[in-house]
Amino acid sequence: MQIVCETTNVFYPLLADVYYPIVEQGPYGNVAKQWMLDATIACSFASLSSKTKEEVKPNVHITLDNILIGRTKNDIRISSLAAANSITNIIITNIRDNNGNPIYIETSGPRTGKSTIFEVATNDPIVGAFGKVEYYKVLIRRSENQGVDV
Repeated sequence: MQIVCETTNVFYPLLADVYYPIVEQGPYGNVAKQWMLDATIACSFASLSSKTKEEVKPNVHITLDNILIGRTKNDIRISSLAAANSITNIIITNIRDNNGNPIYIETSGPRTGKSTIFEVATNDPIVGAFGKVEYYKVLIRRSENQGVDV
């Protein structure tokens, strides 16, 4: 597998790791995913809402609502080997600044002190005035399963 690493710039000041799964099916039909690092991408992410609101919603089940909106240079559904992946088979983690400092880290649970794992919610091309894709708008949300081995 070839790992691609993009460089940062003013429009894409952050780096993030993109993982795709190797999907296997067990003898009883259960599906197991082994996540493999495919690329380090240049990106930009920020909170979806500019308004201040509670991130943790207390209810019967405590809900952590952490959704980020961002942009990437290339379509993250296409791996470095040109394989097409559905957005449900992509995770993004290790979002960091260009000095390698992690931005989103877990403070409790199985990934304490490690980078937060995000699932892709949407991946939309943004077409410019000349009919070419300028960048991809990506909406990611914190995965409920932070115990994934990546």
